[in-house]
Amino acid sequence: MTNASRPWVVTADGLTVAVRLTPKGGRDAVDGIETMADGRCVLKLRVRAAPFDGQANAALIAFLAKTLDVPRSKVTLAAGETARIKRVEIQGDGAALAARLQEICDGLT
Repeated sequence: MTNASRPWVVTADGLTVAVRLTPKGGRDAVDGIETMADGRCVLKLRVRAAPFDGQANAALIAFLAKTLDVPRSKVTLAAGETARIKRVEIQGDGAALAARLQEICDGLT
């Protein structure tokens, strides 16, 4: 897998991740990496929460924080509050966070 096919970018403060969120997905889970029709690469995630009153966004933040073992306060929804495609910023050691996400995605295949 090349860098171009990863939906995250290591930044000075941590990691920025492009996420395609499926609310009311039956479970909280990572579904893998997808290249969309427009060429953008996204991390596919699903959460149990409904897209009502920000519940799905809160569930997304909680799920990523738990999965990556970082405090919720370090995970921020940077863009896409009402859209399916979101940009999430995670503060911390970007290289370690990227390695953990890659490990999770590799374990899905």
